[in-house]
Amino acid sequence: MHTRFIAAFAGLPASLQSALEPILRHDDFPAMLTAEQVSQIKSQTNLDDAALAFALLPLAAACSVAPISKFYVGAVARGVSGNLYFGANMEFRGASMQQTVHAEQSAVTHAWLRGEARLDSITVNYTPCGHCRQFMNELNSGTELAIHLPDRAVASLGDYLPYSFGPRDLAIETLLMDKVDHGYQFDHSNNADDLTQQALIACNQSHAPYSQSHSGIALESQNGKIYTGRYAENAAFNPSLPPLQAALVLLNLSGEDCLKIRRAVLIERPDPLVSQLDATRATLSALGCQQLQHVQL
Repeated sequence: MHTRFIAAFAGLPASLQSALEPILRHDDFPAMLTAEQVSQIKSQTNLDDAALAFALLPLAAACSVAPISKFYVGAVARGVSGNLYFGANMEFRGASMQQTVHAEQSAVTHAWLRGEARLDSITVNYTPCGHCRQFMNELNSGTELAIHLPDRAVASLGDYLPYSFGPRDLAIETLLMDKVDHGYQFDHSNNADDLTQQALIACNQSHAPYSQSHSGIALESQNGKIYTGRYAENAAFNPSLPPLQAALVLLNLSGEDCLKIRRAVLIERPDPLVSQLDATRATLSALGCQQLQHVQL
């Protein structure tokens, strides 16, 4: 079991410990449960979907990286597939506060990067802030997304975000988590390595309907694994999530250390209206990574 889960696991009910132990015993637990695993756990514990998500929040919060606030937030997103995806807030010492990732953003992005098509609900241990409410309003789930909070009745995103403004107000048809392929390709003379190829795939799956500034990134960890991230633009602009943060979400939830990144490749369109380069370079530098390759298509 990854060391970050040990304390949280010890506080779980015995029946849930028994059901989760075979899944968590390995260090490479991906911070998600498949629909089949969810079904088995529910059968062993007699927990329904909502109760199970609440019970898993301490494990999700254990993934939090909060060296600044010391405030650990966990979230669990439930996809239409039945899969459950953990999320946790992330802060980066030495980087600007704007680079922070909120737990809800983390869970949503985690599901998106794992290929989930749509979310049914999100469970979180603290009330979503306005930033997160606006971020979730970009989803193809819309304001129907169910929000579960401790000691409160289930409410929709629409209840938490009345008179909302979002992509539908701007006639945007492709929403966050819709499947896309922007079709960017390398010049045939470009002998791209695997890291660069993975960054291109991420760029082609990014969500930037307002600026068309599609971008993607690929990170190589100390263990030689590759984690990709895609830009997730928002109708209100500020809640947009940069591709680097998306990749860091996946890297962190996979049990790796954000301070041990070997190199990165960022891919963007030429002369984008919104460039990720400066912020990406600054944040990676704060994390101790100086090896950033910038590719313009």
